Amino acid sequence: MSATSGRLDTLPARPAPRRAAAGALRRFCRHPLSLLGGGLLLLMVLACIFGPMLLPFDDLRIDILHRFAPPFSGAHVLGTDQLGRDMLARLLMAGRISLAVGFAAMALSMVFGILVGLAAGFYGGVAGAVLMRFVDAVLCFPSIFLLLALSAFIEPDVFSIILLIASTAWMEVARIVEAQIRALRARDFAVAAEALGATDARIMLRELLPNAVAPIVVSATLNVAHAILAESYISYLGYGIQPPTPSWGNMLDNAQSYLTSAPWLALLPGGAIALAVICCNFLGDGLRDALDPRARAR
Repeated sequence: MSATSGRLDTLPARPAPRRAAAGALRRFCRHPLSLLGGGLLLLMVLACIFGPMLLPFDDLRIDILHRFAPPFSGAHVLGTDQLGRDMLARLLMAGRISLAVGFAAMALSMVFGILVGLAAGFYGGVAGAVLMRFVDAVLCFPSIFLLLALSAFIEPDVFSIILLIASTAWMEVARIVEAQIRALRARDFAVAAEALGATDARIMLRELLPNAVAPIVVSATLNVAHAILAESYISYLGYGIQPPTPSWGNMLDNAQSYLTSAPWLALLPGGAIALAVICCNFLGDGLRDALDPRARAR
């Protein structure tokens, strides 16, 4: 037997992936609020994707004769807005935009934050210090002011809003990943992989990153909630998605003049935002406990 084979034989065996996944699923199922949050979020996504195809009304169809119809009156289940447009159709179409922005901005911010955190935590030294001081410098700016400042220089559309929100949400991810990778860098399995001649990329992507997946997944769910809220308030302030394309944020902006005469115009998109954010938070809590390594022994 070669020296390399002997070293490999002495490495601790990893738990079987299927058994680890089954244990994580069992722990997740112990959280009824997390199951409820995940189920409701999935239901919202499916309703926003397929719901508009099943409705008899288009979200842009104007019916002046039925302006401000209250919910559950006539053919309009959730009523109509100031132009007679069906609120249910607009709410679902707006959900497509707001949820798409939330998930896409989360994905972009996670990719960039993970790359920065991996490099800073793995290499450390001057390179790591420079990267993390840059992260700290960006974190000094309040995200709402940074969003508004950046939005003044771009043409508002869905793609630019996704980039804008992702550019203000990656810093927390980078800090979480950097702390995890720095702690894992000195563990026996990472040292053994380096001694066996593994490349830096292999050690980072195959050894360290999978062991830091728990806080990354939890951060991803919270980033979805952050992105939905960010899209909502910049659209509410007029810098986000522009009409006639609906989003939950610009629906709130259009409804502020009718809070007393037609409160459902604000309550419906506001309730959708609150429900989506709460579901993401509940889901994140369940995933945090399910993926916690300290819970595997229980």
